Amino acid sequence: MADRKLIDECVHCGFCLPACPTYQSWGQEMDSPRGRIYLMKAQGEGRVPLSNTLVQHFDRCLGCLACVSACPSGVQYDVLIEQTRAEVDRQHQRPLGERLFRALLFALLPYPARLRVLGLLHWLYVALGVRGLLHRTGLIQRLPERLRQLEALAPPLSWGQLRTRLPSLSAARGAVRRRVALLPGCVQRVYFPGVNQATLRVLAAEGCEVVVPEGLGCCGALSLHAGREAEAQRLARAAIARLEREQVSAIVVNAAGCGSAMKHWSRLVADDPEWRARAQRLEAKVKDVSELLAELEPMAPRKPLQLRVAYHDACHLSHGQKVRAQPRTLLKSIPGLELVELPDGDQCCGSAGVYNLLQPRSAQLIGKRKADNVRSVAPDLLVSANPGCTLQIQSQLGAAGGSIRTAHPIEVLDASIRGSQL
Repeated sequence: MADRKLIDECVHCGFCLPACPTYQSWGQEMDSPRGRIYLMKAQGEGRVPLSNTLVQHFDRCLGCLACVSACPSGVQYDVLIEQTRAEVDRQHQRPLGERLFRALLFALLPYPARLRVLGLLHWLYVALGVRGLLHRTGLIQRLPERLRQLEALAPPLSWGQLRTRLPSLSAARGAVRRRVALLPGCVQRVYFPGVNQATLRVLAAEGCEVVVPEGLGCCGALSLHAGREAEAQRLARAAIARLEREQVSAIVVNAAGCGSAMKHWSRLVADDPEWRARAQRLEAKVKDVSELLAELEPMAPRKPLQLRVAYHDACHLSHGQKVRAQPRTLLKSIPGLELVELPDGDQCCGSAGVYNLLQPRSAQLIGKRKADNVRSVAPDLLVSANPGCTLQIQSQLGAAGGSIRTAHPIEVLDASIRGSQL
């Protein structure tokens, strides 16, 4: 149940309303942070049952945390929605179809080895022409909406990507300035292996020795975001136990959602004093790759990239971790690169973990606004620091019949240092 003390900190001022993507979509009070807090209070007091209608309002929340940044009273809505979703997961029985779909997602997404098998099947699905046949004949429209969304979001994969593996240790170029560990992620290491490779190259060029711990799995972020608290705790404990064995000064993350969850690991395991203390020691070391690089005086020369770049603020980087200036500073350090801001740039793209799979219609509304804003500044390249955001925006741009190249900030910096083209 949501913490009553935290609920009472909300003074219902309404500053959160324009920041909330779902309120922007529908203008409904119960689909705003203020309205959801009211529902949390009513449910906790027993005035409103935990019905399908109530749960729908909580499910429609992206958890983007824009309201946290907007709130003048410092209301911890991030904590409240986590607590509420965990309560829903424990107490509310969803329809059978939804339970099965959620079970499928969480049997796959937090497990890189399983994702790699899924990636192989997807590669065969495209290579053998099955995907083209389904789309040409219109049979794809007969799939359930959520499966269509899953199919639409899946990025193209090459055989080389599926075979990519990261070295357990990458040496620094020149004198060692830092020894760090890299969380390679789940979706990131399978579907965006180039981001991890670019991260290793840039860190090495800037004098960092990088360890990729063997056997390091999911950090628990996706499960936490979906209210699967016990699963998130199990995954977090396993990751903590593995990372504790590494003698490093920092744990580097290149996926915004992962970094945000890891920086609050102690909150996730707060009921266990031993694990809370272990989590606190590690979460103090967690840094987004742009944070770490911003702390180091640049050592590797940057070569020009003649690009007009639009930077998308991933919610769990900007609102969850308060990391906004560092990625922009890194991009601005590249000669020839023009950095442009997006209209309503701090608004969510509709990805939000698995939100775009569980709430596809809402995600499409939000994603269309983001795609329109991207097109309005006519960039050569859209840059995002989270794989889910990249997939979501690519999908929405494609749905409108166009495309804009996408990249992670570290890939842009890597291209500049290497003197190559993106």
